[in-house]
Amino acid sequence: MSKNYRILICDDDPIVHQSLSLYLDNEDFLHDSASDGRQALEMIRKERYDLMLLDQMMPGMTGMEVCQAVRRDSQLPIIMLTARGEEIDRILGLEMGADDYIVKPFSPREVVSRIKAVLRRTGANTAAQDEALTTLTYGSLEIQPERYSVRLGGQSIACTPREVELLHLLCSHPGRVFDREQILSRIWGYDFFGDTRTVDTHIKRLRQKLACEEMGKAWDIVTVYGVGYKFEAGV
Repeated sequence: MSKNYRILICDDDPIVHQSLSLYLDNEDFLHDSASDGRQALEMIRKERYDLMLLDQMMPGMTGMEVCQAVRRDSQLPIIMLTARGEEIDRILGLEMGADDYIVKPFSPREVVSRIKAVLRRTGANTAAQDEALTTLTYGSLEIQPERYSVRLGGQSIACTPREVELLHLLCSHPGRVFDREQILSRIWGYDFFGDTRTVDTHIKRLRQKLACEEMGKAWDIVTVYGVGYKFEAGV
């Protein structure tokens, strides 16, 4: 699967570039290197990349800032590389739009495995893509996944890519209960290595953003205690 994929490595540590380059070469991935965030953004503007490995702690622009800049006009898959292990940093990275995170020190073999997993998700089959692009409407709530757009009462609601995907997943299967592991697998596209509380955080943020008189009447995001979440229409 790797022959046609180009990876951008953005890290200020030359050793990281050297070790990852060897493993990417062994898997026939094409790859380029950037030593800081501004260089990475410039390279993204000039070249087409299929995924970026992005270091969180860099001089100048941080990985979070680079991720935010990329997400303003691109859905380029991003895997964060970070020396920070605290839950808040992991959750913030995911909420900014990162597809995965890996805590340093890491095994280059694990990084390659995560790259393949994320690329499998973004390269899903046509049928799955067609389902994922279906516009859904419940009352005044409208989700347009192909535009990563959520509108409520005609007003645009600012949501991260993962929030849009999570909302669309639940709304696509009204009444069906998804447990946290299923949500992580479906939205992040693989067996997620993190804390399932990430799902709870995303649900909480969605409820806050969508809070209106209609929520709980025409539709609702319901907690099934001890299991997970479901979307109910016409409750």
